[in-house]
Amino acid sequence: MRWPPISSAWSNTSRSRCEITAGGRETVYIALGSNLGDRTEHLRTAVADLAGLPGSAVIAASRIEETPPLGGLDQPRYLNQMVLLETSMEPRELLRACQLIERKAGRVRAERWGSRPLDLDIVRYGRRQVCEPDLVIPHPQLPHRDFWLREIAELQPYES
Repeated sequence: MRWPPISSAWSNTSRSRCEITAGGRETVYIALGSNLGDRTEHLRTAVADLAGLPGSAVIAASRIEETPPLGGLDQPRYLNQMVLLETSMEPRELLRACQLIERKAGRVRAERWGSRPLDLDIVRYGRRQVCEPDLVIPHPQLPHRDFWLREIAELQPYES
C-alpha cells in the first residue's frame, strides 16, 4: 500500500530547500519496519504518529515492501516503508520521539536483530552527520539495504 505525498504539509507558496533550512526545518528519511502483529497497522500508526510530532510534517511515504529478516535469525518477514519527514526537531530529540513511538507499538528491546512490532531508524537527516555511541547519521547500514535505497529513490522527487 502506498500513501501519497501529503500535500497539506506544504503551503501554497513554493519554498526552496534553503528557505526550509533557514527556518530551522530539515528533511529526514525515517525507515519503518514491522514483523510482529498487524504489520500494516503498525506502519500506518507510526506514519500518523510521526506526522503528529511537534514542528514536523510527513511529506511522503514510500510503498510498503515485504523483505526477509536481517541478521540470520529465524523469524517472520518484515514489512518496510520509508517516510520523508520535514522537522525542526534536533536529531537526538527525534530519536527519543521515534523510540517512544516504538514503545507505544509494543516494542521491547531484548535481542539485537530480533522480531519486533515496530522499528524506526533515522536513515538520513538533511546533510548532517552524527557520530555518537547510540546515534549514527547517515545510518551505517544504508549502503547495505537495497530496500532502503529503493525507498529513498522513490521519495527523492518530493524533497525540495
